[in-house]
Amino acid sequence: MNFQEQHHGAVIVIRPDGPLTGDDAEQLEKRFLEVIDESMGRTVLDVSAIPFIDSRGLEALVTINDTMAKSGQVLRLCGVNETLRQVLDLTDLGSDFEHYEELSAAVRSFL
Repeated sequence: MNFQEQHHGAVIVIRPDGPLTGDDAEQLEKRFLEVIDESMGRTVLDVSAIPFIDSRGLEALVTINDTMAKSGQVLRLCGVNETLRQVLDLTDLGSDFEHYEELSAAVRSFL
């Protein structure tokens, strides 16, 4: 899985490209946790290029969110497609994250 990282001022956006499963989920979790430290929690996960997520991918999102919660932050997701939205709803995890349709709205939420 490839990860694109963009800086929008003090906010770092990570955009994984491909299914969020197995080893890829572990790589994303590791990199995101590094970025959280670099950005002091001002981080957005752009999930618009994730066509599928499995249980390991969900576990990675929960771990990232739990880590952020320790410092009073919440994981911000943008670009959630219908498939991912259904998975989050079916697992009752949808309300655990902040959702934004557009990347710009997610970035502005830090102001």
